[in-house]
Amino acid sequence: MMSIIPFLVGIVFIAIHFLANVLIPSGKMNRIKWFSFSGGLAVSYVFVYLLPTLHKEQTNIDEPYRHLTMESEIYFVGLLGVVVFFGIQIIIRQNYISHVSSFWSVIMFYALYNALVSYVVLSFEVSGIQAIFYCFAIGLHFIAVAHDMWREFPQEYNKYGRYILAVGIVLGWLFALTTDLTPLFKSIIFAFVSGAMLFTVFKHELPSEKEAHFPTFAAAVVIYSFITMSLKFFFEW
Repeated sequence: MMSIIPFLVGIVFIAIHFLANVLIPSGKMNRIKWFSFSGGLAVSYVFVYLLPTLHKEQTNIDEPYRHLTMESEIYFVGLLGVVVFFGIQIIIRQNYISHVSSFWSVIMFYALYNALVSYVVLSFEVSGIQAIFYCFAIGLHFIAVAHDMWREFPQEYNKYGRYILAVGIVLGWLFALTTDLTPLFKSIIFAFVSGAMLFTVFKHELPSEKEAHFPTFAAAVVIYSFITMSLKFFFEW
């Protein structure tokens, strides 16, 4: 029986999409510090959790597939995630027809992204302290992405967008509950989502030089990395 923790994490993710426009501080300096902290935490998450987990998924490939591997296939799937998500965004931007059509293209794109992330959370049954740190890192990531969409499409996001993104999370839940994929296919989906997350982290969360508060960014990197690596050492994540 699946733990209730992944469901609670998913509920937090849904709440974030409904509150993205009010969670970001309104003052300019506070907003810069907030995004710098969020960016530092997201980058730390990528390097101290996401990439090591990709390596673990690669080494955990079992027979009869192990003799076919070259110790890089999972990473290649992650690269495909970067390429596909980057390509879709280019297609959306270059084929701009109207403000409304652009909104629907972007929102459906990220609803799919939400569904994939939700599936990974539920199918890998993240639990305990690990779930808290996973929820914290991905939650801030979702806030940054959702806030960007709200800032570009404020009326459409409040009226339709947040509900569609929430539905994406629910669909990911349902897919995980009704589909029993092999460990290999779960690893492939995790790798693809990881590549997509790498792209969105560096596109949406890493602040530009002009809009960054480096001490806050560096503090987030040090704090999150230290705590995560310590917990990995003591709890053997």
